[in-house]
Amino acid sequence: MSEQRATNITWHEGSVSRAERQQLLNQKGVTVWMTGLSASGKSTIACILEQMLLHKKKHAYRLDGDNVRMGLNKNLGFSAEDRAENIRRIGEVAKLFTDAGVIAITSFISPYKKDRDLVRSSLKPGEFIEVYVHVSLAEAEKRDPKGLYKKARAGQLKNFTGIDDPYEAPEKPEILIETEKHKPEDAAKLILEYLEQHGYLRA
Repeated sequence: MSEQRATNITWHEGSVSRAERQQLLNQKGVTVWMTGLSASGKSTIACILEQMLLHKKKHAYRLDGDNVRMGLNKNLGFSAEDRAENIRRIGEVAKLFTDAGVIAITSFISPYKKDRDLVRSSLKPGEFIEVYVHVSLAEAEKRDPKGLYKKARAGQLKNFTGIDDPYEAPEKPEILIETEKHKPEDAAKLILEYLEQHGYLRA
């Protein structure tokens, strides 16, 4: 699905540099990629982090799994092939935000390591921060805010990650969030501190 089909196209360089954009915003563009099981708390943490950054007058934009599937990726299902294309497209959008000097916050299950690694490889070193939002399957099923695990267990929902589809956990994420230990606000603060300590919040 990700093959180049268009021909006779040429990349057109602009006259505004990446450094100029970052100087204007007084921050560095980066992709904060949050991955984890459904009900791990990714979206909640992403919302809080986005708000914290905006309060610091930093330009951030959140890309959420369900929201993106209502527009850009509404033609994709949940097969392995469609999941891969879903993540590829999101990776390309996050890359554009990053190039524009924006802090892109993504919250997607993104269950396959090769798909996450592909997004990482498309960005420059230091531009992809993988955040593993960890929760045990038992706790995720207990939370089940959308009732999805219940449907999957009843056979009403196929290809559901953690039940009949695998989740490949990150081996060396930049940040590990244990949502059974950390409250969402504390988890967002951990990510914010990482961004501050590694110089992303200044040009």
